[in-house]
Amino acid sequence: METPTLEAHSKTTSNKKMSRKIKKVAVLGSGVMGAGIAAHFANIGLDVLMLDIVPFNLTDEEKKIPAKRNSIVNNAKKALLKSKPAALYRKSFADRIKVGNFDDNMKDIADCDWIIEVVIERLDIKQQVFEKVEKYRKEGALITSNTSSIPIHLMAEGRSDDFKKNFCGTHFFNPPRYLKLFEIIPTPDTDPSVVDFLTHYSDVYLGKTPVLCKDTPAFIANRVGVYAMSKIYQLTEELDMTIEEVDRVTGKPMGRPRTGVFRLGDLVGHDTSAKVVEVIRTRCEDDEQKSAFTAPSYTKFLEENKFYGDKSGQGFYKKTNDRDDKGKRIVLALDLKKLEYRPKERVKFASLDATKQIENLSGRIKSFFKHDDKAALLVQKSLGALFAYVSNRIPEISDHLYSIDDALRAGFAWEVGPFQYWDMLGAKAGIEAAEKEGQTVAQWVHDMVAAGHDTFYKLENGVNHYYDITSKSYKSVPGAESFIILDNLRATQKPVYENAEAVAHDIGDGVLCLEFRSKMNSIGEGVLKGINDTIQLAEDEGWRGVVIGNNAEHFSVGANLMMIAMMAYQQEFDELNFAVNAFQQTTMRCRYSSIPVVAATQGYVFGGGCETIMHCDAAVCATESYIGLVEVGVGLIPGGGGTKEFALRASDGFVQGDVQIPSLIEKFKTLAMASVATSAHEAFKHGYLNSKDSVCVNTARNIGEAKRKVLELTPNYTQPIKRTDIDVLGRTGLAALYTASHSLKLGKFASEHDIKIANKIAYVLCGGDLSAPQKVSEQYLLDIEREAFLSLCGEQKTLERIQHMLQTNKPLRN
Repeated sequence: METPTLEAHSKTTSNKKMSRKIKKVAVLGSGVMGAGIAAHFANIGLDVLMLDIVPFNLTDEEKKIPAKRNSIVNNAKKALLKSKPAALYRKSFADRIKVGNFDDNMKDIADCDWIIEVVIERLDIKQQVFEKVEKYRKEGALITSNTSSIPIHLMAEGRSDDFKKNFCGTHFFNPPRYLKLFEIIPTPDTDPSVVDFLTHYSDVYLGKTPVLCKDTPAFIANRVGVYAMSKIYQLTEELDMTIEEVDRVTGKPMGRPRTGVFRLGDLVGHDTSAKVVEVIRTRCEDDEQKSAFTAPSYTKFLEENKFYGDKSGQGFYKKTNDRDDKGKRIVLALDLKKLEYRPKERVKFASLDATKQIENLSGRIKSFFKHDDKAALLVQKSLGALFAYVSNRIPEISDHLYSIDDALRAGFAWEVGPFQYWDMLGAKAGIEAAEKEGQTVAQWVHDMVAAGHDTFYKLENGVNHYYDITSKSYKSVPGAESFIILDNLRATQKPVYENAEAVAHDIGDGVLCLEFRSKMNSIGEGVLKGINDTIQLAEDEGWRGVVIGNNAEHFSVGANLMMIAMMAYQQEFDELNFAVNAFQQTTMRCRYSSIPVVAATQGYVFGGGCETIMHCDAAVCATESYIGLVEVGVGLIPGGGGTKEFALRASDGFVQGDVQIPSLIEKFKTLAMASVATSAHEAFKHGYLNSKDSVCVNTARNIGEAKRKVLELTPNYTQPIKRTDIDVLGRTGLAALYTASHSLKLGKFASEHDIKIANKIAYVLCGGDLSAPQKVSEQYLLDIEREAFLSLCGEQKTLERIQHMLQTNKPLRN
């Protein structure tokens, strides 16, 4: 049976109702990957059974004790609670993971709907595990392997027909919570409906980017990503560059992880990457660039000395316990010639300097091709070789070029994939870059260019199309219609509204999407005007509602701190009062418009960004939304309605007859300690989100989900009435909060200035110095919030904090 293409599966999935239900998952293996996968299934609300071996070194007495028999898996579960970055959306989600061992608990997989094998990378051991699985699994249960190196079809040999048709590879990337790639590797015996299901489920429920792979060594992402890393290792020697130089170039300037290639190698672990390189080198004998996988002397040096990177304490870089004159830990770098550690060196290249002012990745790549220093040559040579390499991998590892791009973006966190890099230069120029490096580009690319095509992708009616090699024509990228990509709309239609910092797009069905366009999506005068104008336009012209969202890495870092700093430094309090009032009235406009306003978030949702979403009718937050009112870090209180909103939410949570102080103290501590939720789920715990809000697992779907929320709210939407019924506790509450504030100081959690700020927060939460509890209006609370904010702007220590943040991007606790 021919392995079906992802395109065929995508069409099947969209036209066919998914009949499978996943309620319980078994994860066989509790190592770093196994535990991480178990955590991610717990994150999405499933019951998880995680099993591992019984330790070999138990005494006869210890073998009778369940805790001893389960010590490996128990320790893995405990480690999840301490892992950084956090594997769990909330620590309490660990309760969804039950543990056991292969000897005593394999029978418990009988009620599992999906069984995932994540044991050691040895075929014989995996086959033994699957033999046991066969005895206990229920008919129709999915069985998949997370192997990264063993041929998938070999693992199913000797198994039943039902086992084989429900079996395939599903390769997560580490850490499973954060990296979006989900490689699906069917065998000739895999039922196509299984691939359909996994494609749909991994996207919608696991929040992943599914990529269909052929059963070839290292599949797609590792085959290409490890090649790209190995090639840069070679070019480092060829160009006589230092690791610091290479890392500066191969990070953000190239649209890749900020670490750069060598630092990333330390993070991954050189023992791990060496195994992948060895698999490719020994099993891909016909690879025309297999020489790239020959390890340079310096990686052999690391392996021989067991300098595996972060896991062993040193690799290409070595952290010391010494500090520099600024108090920073000194990190040494490996001299690749002497194989000795030395102080890190400064990096200076004209080509790098030229890219600093270029926000657009395409512009930066083109700029590198106009220079001739070492940094520019590294980019030119590595990309030229990469272009040839990926062109020759089709149809070996995939039938479709977009699968390779998806895999590198989702698995290696590249901003764009290889063919998207190529499009930045044009197909013809890319061929020239490859041939300049002595590489041969696949014939199908030459044929494409000869037919008059110079790009691998093109946009038609707002939908991305890719060049299909078989039909020699452009076809729409499967599943593209499921996502709202604002850049595509920008290229095909005029904005409904636009100013220098915000633009409103028509996203269909009578809904507008307001996109922030300022640096880091900070909220300044242009963004505030954009929010007000877009809501007004929607009301006046009969639009059904507004989504506030963007496709950037971060929703918003908060208010434009430079704008506040300039007015505070010059003590222009009238202008500052006007600006803060404008911010407050804008967030209130989100709440009290006559049409639904829904936010869609991802990444940082700090300060004013958090205040904005708290005032919308609803927020659809990607799970990887890091939400918090962090103003204390710059010596201020939340002044765009955030402190007021916490007082309102505290009031709404008061139950007659209950003691009100404890819940008020929790709200107070959240603001006073500038608590940041490390996931959207945790934001509910902190009170930044509430019952009107929802979580979207797949970040790429958040704007689409927010649009659906607008359409859901529209038919019966009634403009809210401003609140005048907020219960505040006055002096009764202030006494309790001032005591809580003092306890923070005694516990050394706060400085004198932190306490001053905390007391300002307490004042607003309690409605001021009122002699008795009473009801107040939102506007009353906004007025005292603004007054407290302005008073702190006159404090020297606050000005110092603001200046330090602007200069270092780090908070100062003075």
